[in-house]
Amino acid sequence: FFQKVLTAVQNWFSLFGWSKGPNPISIPYSLRRDVCKVQMTSSPEKVFKQNLGKDTKTIYDMLLHLSGQLLPGITSSQSLSFDPTERVLQLYWQHSALLTFLKSQGACLPYVMPEFLLEPDDYKKWITVQTLLKVVCVCFDVFSDMHLFMLEENVFETMSKRAWTDVLLQVYKVLVLPRISSHNISDLFDSEGMQSMPRIKSEPLSSNIYSPHERIILTWLNKHYEKNRKIVWKDCQKGEVPPMRWVVNFDRDLLDGLVLAAQLAAYCPYLIATHFVRMYTTPRTPEQYLHNCLILVDAMRAVGLAIDIKV
Repeated sequence: FFQKVLTAVQNWFSLFGWSKGPNPISIPYSLRRDVCKVQMTSSPEKVFKQNLGKDTKTIYDMLLHLSGQLLPGITSSQSLSFDPTERVLQLYWQHSALLTFLKSQGACLPYVMPEFLLEPDDYKKWITVQTLLKVVCVCFDVFSDMHLFMLEENVFETMSKRAWTDVLLQVYKVLVLPRISSHNISDLFDSEGMQSMPRIKSEPLSSNIYSPHERIILTWLNKHYEKNRKIVWKDCQKGEVPPMRWVVNFDRDLLDGLVLAAQLAAYCPYLIATHFVRMYTTPRTPEQYLHNCLILVDAMRAVGLAIDIKV
């Protein structure tokens, strides 16, 4: 299940997380690696800056695109020191700034520590620095409440992958979902035949599962399904017009593909004759569910929605 979530997050941010078209990412590897555009390097004669390429896209470029603002204290051409200790301390500060910014926007990341977002070698260096700091505190009899939490290499990789996935999920929650507008929400049920349907409340405290923005999406799904089910499947080859339903979640109510097909048909009605008339309108077996989902994915590909959705 976790791997499926990671793949979905990776696909979405690769396609839609950047300002100038798709940019493939790999969780956590590319996110940990691409953290600056300029690397400070040294030679026996001098210290100089090495430009890592204008096409290098960092997590900060993504946040700038999605939020419209740079993180406080971080520039678009952020550079890193060549000194290993200074470098890891700077990265730790940058990751702390990232988490602080997301939490200020409403993100929930209680377990994610800045060091979990480092690369393995940087994490080892950070542990070394913290260990030395703790030794110094002990030697000089300085009180310190610092508790060092060290992870084995394989455990760290698992934790880092999980941390980066949750960071991106929270980025989506606080920076992407709030774009959904509710200014037309009262008009969604005004059409004939929609008045009798139960309403999904959009008040913040009316659900402990879905946010108001997610409930707006559920309302949108209900609207298009009820409006289009009699149009899409009036000439269905594998059943009658499907019955009215109340779409209240993003799991069981979408399994048979009919609700999503109704959304797609609302914007691409020409897919009805070529694809959707062949769907089972009252599927009962796993094979019929699979049949419907194959048709739905094929329809998505036909209109260029190549977002790697698995049947």
